[in-house]
Parts: sequence; C-alpha cells; structure tokens
Amino acid sequence: MTEHTASGDWLRDAGHGLRLRVLVGPNAKKTEVVGVQDGALKIRLQAPPIEGKANEALVRFLAEQLDLPRKSIVLTHGGTSRNKTLEIHGIALDAALRLLAPLAS
Repeated sequence: MTEHTASGDWLRDAGHGLRLRVLVGPNAKKTEVVGVQDGALKIRLQAPPIEGKANEALVRFLAEQLDLPRKSIVLTHGGTSRNKTLEIHGIALDAALRLLAPLAS
C-alpha cells in the first residue's frame, strides 16, 4: 500500500481511504480547528473526555466539515488518547484538503 502525504503529514491518501491524524483538546469553549501541531490537525472540542463523548463530537464535527455521513469517518487509533487517527471514506484527498486546510491556517 502506497501512502501519499499531504499538508505536512496530517492527512494522507492510504489507498483505501484517507488517514487523518488529529490532536484533540477536550473541554474547550467551542469546537474548532486551531492549527497543525506535531504532524496532526489540532482540534479543540467542547465535549468532555468521558464515556466517548469527545470521540463522538470529533466524528460529528469532521463529518459536518467534510459534508459526509458520520459512518464515513471511523476512529481507528487513540480512543482514549489525545492523539487520534481516523479513517475517512467517500471523499478525495484534494477535496478534503480544500475543506480542512483553510481551517488549519
């Protein structure tokens, strides 16, 4: 499997979908992308990190930003960590970059 890197490593075409690395900060005043840090898209979430609420909020937020159904975004690594990896289906790399990169600037 060949992976093509985009935007400093935080978003990749993994051949079977996109792989997105995020760094999450829960309990924020509002949910928003705040930039890129350590090769990951940094996202503040209004949700608390208990009972999967932050993970659910993350998937919901990304689905809204990418105009995709929630089932198209799957948390694959980092369920209990601030560093998470998600797999995204149903959108091309260039389209995802057009939607997410401006939020990271």
